[in-house]
Amino acid sequence: MTTSTAPATLVLHYIFDPLCGWCYAAAPLVKAAREVPGIQVQWHAGGMLTGDHTRTITADWREKVMPSDQRIAEMTGQPFGDDYFNGLLNDIGAPLDSEPPTTALLAAEALSGQGLEMLTAQQKAHYVDGRRISDPAVLRELAASIGLDSAAFDAAYAEQSGAATHAHIADSRQWLGMVQGQGFPTLALEFDHPEQPGQRAVQRLELGEWLGDVEGWKLQLAEWVEQIAALNPQQAGDSNTDPSCGPDGCELPQR
Repeated sequence: MTTSTAPATLVLHYIFDPLCGWCYAAAPLVKAAREVPGIQVQWHAGGMLTGDHTRTITADWREKVMPSDQRIAEMTGQPFGDDYFNGLLNDIGAPLDSEPPTTALLAAEALSGQGLEMLTAQQKAHYVDGRRISDPAVLRELAASIGLDSAAFDAAYAEQSGAATHAHIADSRQWLGMVQGQGFPTLALEFDHPEQPGQRAVQRLELGEWLGDVEGWKLQLAEWVEQIAALNPQQAGDSNTDPSCGPDGCELPQR
C-alpha cells in the first residue's frame, strides 16, 4: 500500500505490524519520511500475530513486553500510557490478533489513502490509551476519529476482510523475504538502478542507528534523494557517490 501515486525518486518500503512495539518505536521515522520531498512511503502489514500466532494477554506476555516498551520509551521518547501499562497489560485474556487492525488499515487506505493515519490512531489507542485494537468496534471508532464515514468504513472493512487481508499479508511477507528482513519493522529503499536503465533496485536499511534521531534521518533521506536524482546511465560508475551494485543488490551512496 502506498500513500501517494505520484512518482518519487525514492520509495521507502515499511514492513510492520500494528501490534509490534518496535514498529511503534519506528513511527516517528516513518512520519518524518513522509515529509521529505521525493520520498514515497509504501507500507506492508506483515501479520505478526495472525493465524496460529494469535494470542491473548497473559501475565507472561506482560513480563515479556514491558522491558522492551520501557527501552523504546527511553530510546525514542515515544509515549506509553498508564492505561496501557497498568490497564491493557493487566487485561488478562484480551485478544492480540493482527488481522482486524490490518483489515482496518486496508479499508482506510481504500477509502481515502489514510492507511498510515489509521496506523497512527491504532498505535496511540494501543500504547497510550490501552484499548483493544483487535476489536472491530474499537477500529470503527478509530476510523471515525480520522474523519472516515462510519457506514463507508464498515463497507470497506467488510470488503477487505478475509481473502483481501490474507493476500496483503502474504505479499508483505514476500517483501520481507525479498529484502532479507529479519522481522518487524523492516525498512528498505527502492530507487532507479544506476547501471540498468528502467530497472529499480532495493536496499534494506539498518534501522537501529536512526531510532531517536529523527532530524538526522530526515537529513539522510534528503541527501539520498539528491544523490539518486542526480544519477543517469552515463554517470553510473563515474562518481564516488554512485550506488555500488553486485549480485546481492545495490548499496546506497555513502553518507
